[in-house]
Amino acid sequence: MALPLCLSIPSRTRFFFEISSTPSCPKHTFVTPHFAFPLARFNGLVQFPQRRPFHPKLTCIFAKKNLSEESRNWSNTLAYTQNFWDQTVKRFDGAFAGILIFLQVSCPVFLAGWDSWSVSPAEAVLYSPETKIPRTGELALRRAIPANTDMKAIQESLEDISYLLRIPQRKPYGTMEGNVRKALKIATDEKQSILSSIPPELRENGSALYTSLVDGKGGLQSLLQSIEDQDPDKVSVGLASSLDTVAQLELLQAPGLSFLLPNEYLNYPRLTGRGVVEFTIERGDGSTFSPEAAGEPRSVATLRVVLDGYSAPLTAGNFAKLVIDGAYDGVKLNCANQAIISDGELGNSTGYSVPLEIKPSGQFEPLYKTTLSVQDGELPVLPLSVYGAVAMAHSDVAEEYSSPNQFFIYLYNKRNSGLGGLSFDEGQFSVFGYTTLGRETLPQIKSGDVIRSAKLMEGQDRLVLPKNDNVLERSF
Repeated sequence: MALPLCLSIPSRTRFFFEISSTPSCPKHTFVTPHFAFPLARFNGLVQFPQRRPFHPKLTCIFAKKNLSEESRNWSNTLAYTQNFWDQTVKRFDGAFAGILIFLQVSCPVFLAGWDSWSVSPAEAVLYSPETKIPRTGELALRRAIPANTDMKAIQESLEDISYLLRIPQRKPYGTMEGNVRKALKIATDEKQSILSSIPPELRENGSALYTSLVDGKGGLQSLLQSIEDQDPDKVSVGLASSLDTVAQLELLQAPGLSFLLPNEYLNYPRLTGRGVVEFTIERGDGSTFSPEAAGEPRSVATLRVVLDGYSAPLTAGNFAKLVIDGAYDGVKLNCANQAIISDGELGNSTGYSVPLEIKPSGQFEPLYKTTLSVQDGELPVLPLSVYGAVAMAHSDVAEEYSSPNQFFIYLYNKRNSGLGGLSFDEGQFSVFGYTTLGRETLPQIKSGDVIRSAKLMEGQDRLVLPKNDNVLERSF
């Protein structure tokens, strides 16, 4: 016989108790709590996503004392147990939620371990805000570099500090210090491995960066001192400096693609690393852009986009070639919901019709002509769910191809996103770069504004053109 009881606790947490006894053990009452919602952790906060039951059961056996054998029947068992829990609930109402919050702040690992019990990895993408999607273009680009595993371990250890800094009030400086010391140990113990991964002609530069990371001003030692001082502002600045040095070292370790392109795609332009494009935007109606800090109103605005050929070599290569050709000079921009789209006036005769190109996280090479299923746990290395992400529109001929030239800048808005903070279009477009300069100008761009010019500032040496295409030579 079983009796369900519901215990409500502040913070909208609920768990249900099933009270039962068995014929084999009639002298004992078994109380089994069932958690109604899975617990997940994100940025130091406790979340209670709905939909799936929490399965672990904790059984407490309460022996009854001073009761005659005649009174130990089902009715008295239930009445006694209900009275017991009525008194217990009054004492502990709210305490459970408080304990959870305390444990989450002081020891995040405690609750993090519950995730794997409650939801599968695929469902965690949809129902848990802890989805590992970078929220800035710089972070996404840094994670996309195919660098030495030791450098990636250093990077991950330092990036965890950025999440810890978001915890309000009392910050876990002890955990931060442990992360930095871990990064320092890897850097010191694996120095030979880190430097040997850099091509010989770049090793001198790499050695200088390594020294700056370990001992230099703005390096890991300085970051440790800021953590010991418990100054969150200094920690944030020092962390950004250290991660920037890490990214520079990783770029030296990745002079080209880490995979071979399929033979059928060798006739496309391809970017075998990073490139930088600078757009100059002017108002279509002759008005001005808002002034920068302590500046004058501007007649033009500047946007800088970093292209990532490591993850989308064909898409980034085609875009870089179009920029060199001057294809975007004078092109109008249109504003749609959450996107700034280039006008389709160039038609299908300009540029290459590149197959849809998306590199899944954790995979060695991109997938072609296929989208990702976020519901099944597939996430891209270059996510769309980042403000200022740059992607190609779909071809108007076939969905498995991108447009030859029409691109858009995505204005990610968490309020218009799905569960887990993911865009509803995540994994459906070929993202090939991010806006890294001028993001504050993006909301000011209106339909009718014009790209005065687009220039490839960096990456010409990494752009490989088909043998029958000598546009690059003509451009210089």
